[in-house]
Amino acid sequence: MSTITPLNAYNASSIQVLEGLEAVRKRPGMYIGSTAERGLHHLVWEIVDNSIDEALAGFCTKIIVIITKNNEIIVKDNGRGIPTDIHPKTNISTVETVFTTLHAGGKFDNGSYKVSGGLHGVGASVVNALSKYLEVTIYRDGNVHFQRYVDGGNSELPLAIIGKSDKTGTSVLFKPDETIFTETITFSFIIIKTRLRQLAFLNKGLTIQVIDERENKEETFYYEGGIKEYVSYLNEKFEPLKHEIIYGELEISNINTEIAFQYNESEEAQLFSFCNNINTPEGGTHEDGFRLALARELNAYARKNNLLKSNEEAFTGDDVKEGILAIISIKHPNPQYEGQTKTKLGNSEVRKIVSGAAGKFINKFLLENPSEAKIIINKVILSVSARLASKKARENVMTARKNPLQFSNLPGKLADCSSKDPTKTEVFLVEGESAGGTAKLGRSREIQAILPLRGKIINVEKARLLKVFADEEINNLIISFGCGVGKEFNIAKTRYHKIVIMTDADVDGSHIRTLLLTFFYRYMRPLIDAGYIYIAQPPLYKFYSGKFVKYAYSDQELQDVKNNFTGTNYNIQRYKGLGEMNATQLWETTMNPENRILWKVSIDDASEADETFSILMGKDVFPRKEFIQENAKYVKNIDA
Repeated sequence: MSTITPLNAYNASSIQVLEGLEAVRKRPGMYIGSTAERGLHHLVWEIVDNSIDEALAGFCTKIIVIITKNNEIIVKDNGRGIPTDIHPKTNISTVETVFTTLHAGGKFDNGSYKVSGGLHGVGASVVNALSKYLEVTIYRDGNVHFQRYVDGGNSELPLAIIGKSDKTGTSVLFKPDETIFTETITFSFIIIKTRLRQLAFLNKGLTIQVIDERENKEETFYYEGGIKEYVSYLNEKFEPLKHEIIYGELEISNINTEIAFQYNESEEAQLFSFCNNINTPEGGTHEDGFRLALARELNAYARKNNLLKSNEEAFTGDDVKEGILAIISIKHPNPQYEGQTKTKLGNSEVRKIVSGAAGKFINKFLLENPSEAKIIINKVILSVSARLASKKARENVMTARKNPLQFSNLPGKLADCSSKDPTKTEVFLVEGESAGGTAKLGRSREIQAILPLRGKIINVEKARLLKVFADEEINNLIISFGCGVGKEFNIAKTRYHKIVIMTDADVDGSHIRTLLLTFFYRYMRPLIDAGYIYIAQPPLYKFYSGKFVKYAYSDQELQDVKNNFTGTNYNIQRYKGLGEMNATQLWETTMNPENRILWKVSIDDASEADETFSILMGKDVFPRKEFIQENAKYVKNIDA
């Protein structure tokens, strides 16, 4: 006979032990992605997610995250508090079980938590394993319980009662282990603030406060409107169409669907999807369901109200999403993701559920708001016209080369390589004809292609499609890569699996790099997701004395060279442009696979990346000014 644990029965039996906590310190990247800045902040998300899950269960209304002056993190919540009684399987306190045993948590039985973002206990134990020390304080059953762990999760003493209290909740303090996080152990207020604000939007009615004791800064986030307010916030940097935000929430078969969207004057579609507060940048079945409903309902309304000309084709999925800013958030008791990184939702039943729910929201809005519905339909009709007008321009670009390996139709300025194996070849996008000529002389002709860029390419964030595809430099990029663009994009046809941006180490070089990244993000994002886009790192300094030559790629490296140099006379050359190096120097420092430094471009958070590109490269000046003022103090090595 089976039994069902009541939702509010959160006790020792709720915590299921699956396996031990071995290998976390040996292979931390397997658990948090990396030991660089991204992995460091992942520790914060793991603890915060446990508090968020208490909020999802209805037992937590406030979360406080503190960055202490000692660069520790404290996460407090007013939830139920982790159970403190002895666990029947481990014979130690349930708190210690959660913080020292991998896969020990309250998310494995569906009684303690209806939905959750992760595995409660996996995160806690991993954070403990990667911390110099961690302290947990539990407010539960009228008592204050405390335990401290050191050196990667070793408990100093058993869990002890240190006082009395009538409140409930959990407080976790931890300090990352600098022997694990060798690159940095300094937390970013901006990164933490941005993520916590997003969580507040996704969990309406939840108060989240972030405090930075290092700089005496704090912010509090509370959004009664939830994702509806999120859409309004994200759309501030655009010019929204004059219609109310379309919003709805519906639960079907224990799956909660919440959707909010609004159109704006831009051409870019911005769909941000989440499952149990986890961002799914690659979309999945919840996004599929929304797209199906949007095209279906707008087509039906347009036909019924004679808003389409008889000779016009039906709205496509691309037509109806142009200029949309949408948030799709679902809560699922048993989400299935494609891949370990949880970037795409795979539950097949979600597509139909979200499509049905979204269809109801959209249909209701269109029927109740005919004047605003017409504004939306006219926006889509304009998108159809732009699509038909730009189709010919795209076809001209795409037919420039019938065969991706046919050399005769490649741009004349491209110095291609001899190898036809894309897994071995790479193309350098070089700033300036002069530096491009030097790169051609210094390259490995078998595997390295050179495409010089004349000045700055068009800012695709501001330009319409027709203008983008009319740009000569953009055309050269598209034809050289061979993978197409837009609907014709096919990553399997990419001619180079390393596309390297190589610009000068000055402000103009940074601008060109940003323009190229904006183009890749908006028109060829799969190349970024596949890890094909890189940034070359040319040296900043040449240190030489007689025949002794050493290149330095940062101020710290230069200082190290000085400190280790035993002579008395030396010279230092500061490189500001690639053209200051000859072919041999450029090969040795920046192009030789044996010596060079390349940065692979990746996207951790699509919604944050999308927002940043829009702020920095979009039409609206005020958000850009505000961003620069807030982040200027973090910038280093700006050349006048």
